[in-house]
Amino acid sequence: MSRSDWEVVIGLEIHAQLNTAAKIFSGASTAFGAAPNVQASAVDCALPGVLPVLNRGAVERAIKLGLALGAHIAPKSVFARKNYFYPDLPKGYQISQFELPVVQGGAITIHVGEGDAAYEKSVRLTRAHLEEDAGKSLHEDFHGMSGIDLNRAGTPLLEIVSEPDMRSAAEAVAYARALHALVRWIDICDGNMQEGSFRCDANVSVRKKGATEFGTRREIKNLNSFRFLQQAIEYEVGWQIETIEDGGKVVQATVLFDPETGETRMMRSKEDAHDYRYFPDPDLLPLVIEPEWIERVKATMPELPTAMQARFERDLGLPAYDAATLTAARETADYFAATVATAGDNNAKLCANWVMGELAARLHKAGLEIDAAPVSPAQLGSLVTRIADGTVSNAIARKVFEALWNGEGTSADEIIEKQGLKQVTDSGAIEAMIDAVLAANQKSVDEFRAGKEKAFNALVGQVMKASRGKANPAQVSEMLRRKLGA
Repeated sequence: MSRSDWEVVIGLEIHAQLNTAAKIFSGASTAFGAAPNVQASAVDCALPGVLPVLNRGAVERAIKLGLALGAHIAPKSVFARKNYFYPDLPKGYQISQFELPVVQGGAITIHVGEGDAAYEKSVRLTRAHLEEDAGKSLHEDFHGMSGIDLNRAGTPLLEIVSEPDMRSAAEAVAYARALHALVRWIDICDGNMQEGSFRCDANVSVRKKGATEFGTRREIKNLNSFRFLQQAIEYEVGWQIETIEDGGKVVQATVLFDPETGETRMMRSKEDAHDYRYFPDPDLLPLVIEPEWIERVKATMPELPTAMQARFERDLGLPAYDAATLTAARETADYFAATVATAGDNNAKLCANWVMGELAARLHKAGLEIDAAPVSPAQLGSLVTRIADGTVSNAIARKVFEALWNGEGTSADEIIEKQGLKQVTDSGAIEAMIDAVLAANQKSVDEFRAGKEKAFNALVGQVMKASRGKANPAQVSEMLRRKLGA
């Protein structure tokens, strides 16, 4: 039986660390990289007599996500104790939400594939609930023992749970990327996967095509890169199909992905909710969110990517692809908008070409994020203006961009003036250059008149060379064709 006879069913649980300065139930710092246990307060260590106090900023970040996803924000939600015993959980339970989460429902649109094979899909969300993170067990630096670092204990998390709507690893990665971009866009999470700020658990099962019931799922824990997410799901899908086809049975379990081998391995049999003995936390009152609070948070929300994409298409005339690319990350969208603010709305498409083309290529080569670009939006906007008004050609503009990137001037105008790069548009000067080139290249003239278009391009190249790239290429082509009687 081929793999095409099977359908993959995937749901993701994503833990987004909220970017509050303090933990969710204590005043301890959430800063990354501190020495072990220096950011573990009495509350985090569960010392006798301490009581948790809910961080208002964590709740507001949850409300932001709910608004961005079009979800229902519960007017009343409850914190519960999720009981399990592990060394990095001092209380013996994790404070989380179970029956009444703060965010319920919602959806996000994902874009999968490229070119003709690309498609859009809406993925539904089940819920997003607030909870505290556990500490961390350290094994590498101890011989025959483990150390416990409680700096992460109590760090605020928003666990975002999807419906099992995804049908391939590609869709799962597209969903994770879309959610990653969104939490950064609305500024509730820094999205740093290397530091554990954005972690994915993938619930994966397979079923025969046409079946209505789900297969037995296995949960792949703590995937901290999109590449590992894709590799882990693809391996797990292959393993489950092979196991069933060989007469075996998939058992519900929690598994880990090993990047070294590219394989998943079982960690423990999968717990269900009843294993955690959830009950309402008696130390915390129900969380009540009044409509006025939601309205205050809404007033602080930035324009969302979908709305901005539609505006770029409607008001700036950008193609859908350009608008989607430019709104994939808030930093890119902000850079583009600032560039257009300098160059003018009528030059928006030219600005988009430069941001997605020359600038993006340079940033990739230098390993830089766009907010660290040596060329500011105002500088790029002024360069685009000079291209649009004919002061420089595209070829010369790349030289100006290079100079701006290297810090050889503070503005496009300064570099153009200093290096004498202004485009030659004087028809008399261009005509003189054309006459000289035609006189020196009779063979190319004859070949063009014999029907070889490449010969014309060669003549244009000679004129541009004679002008040191400063002649207006369109003007050169037009005058040259007229001279040749074409």
